[in-house]
Amino acid sequence: MTFASLGLIDPLLRTLEDLDYQTPTPIQAQAIPAILKGRDLLASAQTGTGKTAGFALPLLQTLTQQGSVVANNSVRALVLTPTRELAEQVLQSLQRYGEHLPLRSYAVYGGVSINPQMMALRKGVDVLVATPGRLLDLYRQNAIKFNQLQLLVLDEADRMLDLGFADELDQLFSALPPKRQTLLFSATFSAPIRQMADGMLRDPLMIDISPRNSAIASVEQWLVPVDKKRKTELFLQLLAERKWPQTLVFAKTRKAVELLLEAVQAQGVNADCIHGDRPQPSRLRALECFKNNEVSMLIATDVAARGLDIPELPLVINFDLPINAEDYVHRIGRSGRAGASGEAISLVSADEVRQLAAIETLTQKLLERREQIDFAPEHRVPETRVGGQLIKKPKKPKKPKTYGGKGKTHLGNWFDQS
Repeated sequence: MTFASLGLIDPLLRTLEDLDYQTPTPIQAQAIPAILKGRDLLASAQTGTGKTAGFALPLLQTLTQQGSVVANNSVRALVLTPTRELAEQVLQSLQRYGEHLPLRSYAVYGGVSINPQMMALRKGVDVLVATPGRLLDLYRQNAIKFNQLQLLVLDEADRMLDLGFADELDQLFSALPPKRQTLLFSATFSAPIRQMADGMLRDPLMIDISPRNSAIASVEQWLVPVDKKRKTELFLQLLAERKWPQTLVFAKTRKAVELLLEAVQAQGVNADCIHGDRPQPSRLRALECFKNNEVSMLIATDVAARGLDIPELPLVINFDLPINAEDYVHRIGRSGRAGASGEAISLVSADEVRQLAAIETLTQKLLERREQIDFAPEHRVPETRVGGQLIKKPKKPKKPKTYGGKGKTHLGNWFDQS
């Protein structure tokens, strides 16, 4: 199969040839023809399998072939993303794929001044990439209109539809024209998310390229049990022993990110960080330096877990396990992209065993445990089994107390709260 056989126009084929895209991935092979036919779509595929091109190429072709002139403060296609970094990345992809097309793309997100964005929207844009909060701000200030909107894409749709974005999305959807083509793309779709999507889509085509919510097979996954208070010490020792190459590290909180950054920089490691408290220009600069190998380690919260394409990233470290099991799949999916091999190491303490069990249940994979000499935890990480269920030893019932003489049994605390 070739991209030409999918029905793509010559300007896009010329760009794909320049980018050395030779064969469509499975998600591209199924999604592109369906989108060109005007179908609504719910598409699920593992990370690193080309989902962005799967919706960007047919979207650009549809807008080009329709040839409409975009009005002032208007937009013809809208791509919603959960993070600012992903918005920038999707914009770069659209601009790269649309190099030979007469279309204008732009991105809006929070963390930067809104005034330049309002100015840029005055002449209208063909494709707008946006985070929900900033898009709502622009809509409320009459800086954008949706009269011409034809296509709506939710990238990383499971995160877009979770409770954190529900109110903003409800307000946005009420402002969008009901007659539109809607595309939902992600690596993970829970059953509740699929149910919610049913109300948004018209006779959608369902595409599941790989087992639902599965981690990519090319990433080797294992964990190290360790006491929470010794995680940093273990991390630094592994770093010194293994001399890790380019490494993406995930921690649960902004404070944990900053503390770990200080620790590794004190060891002479060229590192930077991304979290929600950093100004957006600093976040983008840190990510760009990491992609260009100007820094060898990037420490981040889950703002960097979704959709970011870091070519040939060999290693992901989970300093802390994520609260949501789906985020684990997205985290480790930063490695092993486009068929390359990768590795994902998790440092797991006893208080994270339920998160571990949830991850193993979601992925249907029992993570290998590798003990590290001198770091055997005082607080043992309980064993799990395939499917992520905790192995619990049954409690022995308390024996009733007996008293001599009359042969009577004293029940005492036999019926406890458990």
